[in-house]
Amino acid sequence: MSVLPHSSLPASAWPAAPRWSVTGRATDLEEAAFRAGAALAHLHGVRTQPGLPLALWRARLALEAAAASVRFSGRSEGLAELRDALCLARPGDPLGPAGEIGQAWHYAVTRPLTTRGLAPVLPGVAPDLVQRCLAMPGAPVARAAQVLEAVLAEAPRAETEVLILADAALARALGWDRIVPLLAIGLAPRDLRRKGEDLRRACHHAVAQAAARAAGLVQDLAPRAARLHAVAPKLRAKGAEAALALFLAQDALAPVALTPLMSDRAARRLCDRLVTLGALRELTGRDSFRLYGL
Repeated sequence: MSVLPHSSLPASAWPAAPRWSVTGRATDLEEAAFRAGAALAHLHGVRTQPGLPLALWRARLALEAAAASVRFSGRSEGLAELRDALCLARPGDPLGPAGEIGQAWHYAVTRPLTTRGLAPVLPGVAPDLVQRCLAMPGAPVARAAQVLEAVLAEAPRAETEVLILADAALARALGWDRIVPLLAIGLAPRDLRRKGEDLRRACHHAVAQAAARAAGLVQDLAPRAARLHAVAPKLRAKGAEAALALFLAQDALAPVALTPLMSDRAARRLCDRLVTLGALRELTGRDSFRLYGL
């Protein structure tokens, strides 16, 4: 069984982002832009290594971005509550305000960076504004700052939508094919009230910090993915290969999510076996309603 291509240089072998790019705050916009550029260049190098679980990486960053967006909205739900809302809700169940934010980010990181692709996760933003934002000129972080300012001027309460769209504009400017949540993770609620140069400096600082964090997450997930690949030949359960592919693409899964591939009992046994083999973690610490992931 083979679920993951081998990489010639695992991400864990990459050095960390330059310390000076994330230590302290820049004294002016030029320094802030230089720091952000260094952190993004490092992140680009890490994320382009072959064999990395990029879908999983984006999904985990999306959960962090959702938790940040929940705080922006004034609510208190954290990562654990968002995981429960996304993984344990049955089809048609109401997710609640925080769960809807989590679902928006969950879908956003899988969508093409086009107006049509992003429209379903941006209900508070008119399609023509989405199109204008994705086509804005300028350097990547400055372009994202323009998006924040432009969208909040027209939809001041659409915090989640504007953060998704700003990260989409940043990813598109960098030549990436999917959103990588950075601004949503790095910005503070007060930053959305800034304008002009103050906002651009805040965005550069946020991107530098979040890019370093995202690169560190890649390097954490890479050996976990390699371990999952290594234990794959030991699994004999029908549907195990497809189940491993799901774990490499999702932040967390309940065993019931595997039942289209195998019986409920077999799904629970597979998850427990993968934990015993050191290839998965149980993420809740509960005896029931358990969730599993790398």
